[in-house]
Amino acid sequence: MFFPIGDDNSDIRRTPFVNYLFLGVNIFVFVFLQGMGADEVFTNTYSLVPKEIIDGIDLVGDQIIVDPTGNAVAISHFATDYSLNLNFLSSMFMHGDFAHLFGNMLFLWIFGDNLEDRLGHLRFIGFYVLCGVGAGASQIVMDTESIIPMLGASGAISGVLGGYVALFPKRQVRAIVLGRIVSIPAILMLGIWFGMQVVFGLLTPEGIGGVAYAAHIGGFVFGLVSIGIFAIGTDESHRGNPFYR
Repeated sequence: MFFPIGDDNSDIRRTPFVNYLFLGVNIFVFVFLQGMGADEVFTNTYSLVPKEIIDGIDLVGDQIIVDPTGNAVAISHFATDYSLNLNFLSSMFMHGDFAHLFGNMLFLWIFGDNLEDRLGHLRFIGFYVLCGVGAGASQIVMDTESIIPMLGASGAISGVLGGYVALFPKRQVRAIVLGRIVSIPAILMLGIWFGMQVVFGLLTPEGIGGVAYAAHIGGFVFGLVSIGIFAIGTDESHRGNPFYR
């Protein structure tokens, strides 16, 4: 439907070091630790599994599930060497394949720098991580018995989108629509994106290789409602505030 390629950064005054760091970590993990997504042991060990979090039990070995087409599929689980709850964090920096990584990094590149400029580096870190945790929790609540590993930065980035539309609703976002480059207000483009997540989430059964729409929705809502707290005292008149960093 549309493909975002940029936004208005004319008012940015600080270098988005944290956003660059998040981009770099995601790419590094995918290429060097996940072996471009081919290392099943690393990927499944440090992904987030709803049933493990709910039951507090680390699943090990092959688990059999029936996918949406009725086929029996084995999912391999491997023992983690630390608290399962830390997988909320590790899973945020892993991806299933290159397309998954590219799409997430594109949205983070476009929308993350504006939030970091407004919030400051430290607050942006806290906001991003908490949005990712909130997104993961949303998916777990919606499917407590799932043993399918969850991974990806999309939950945290959905929170960034929610925060962006709250702070910059009228900012113009450049996007490719039907082969043409057009400018669209953020509230319209991201509103359409959110609506698509809701519709697809209702119509698409969760399964092998499925999209965690509940995580996208939960992350977006968390970012939308919490950004006001993180943005307290961060307008132009407070740039000298020592907490605005």
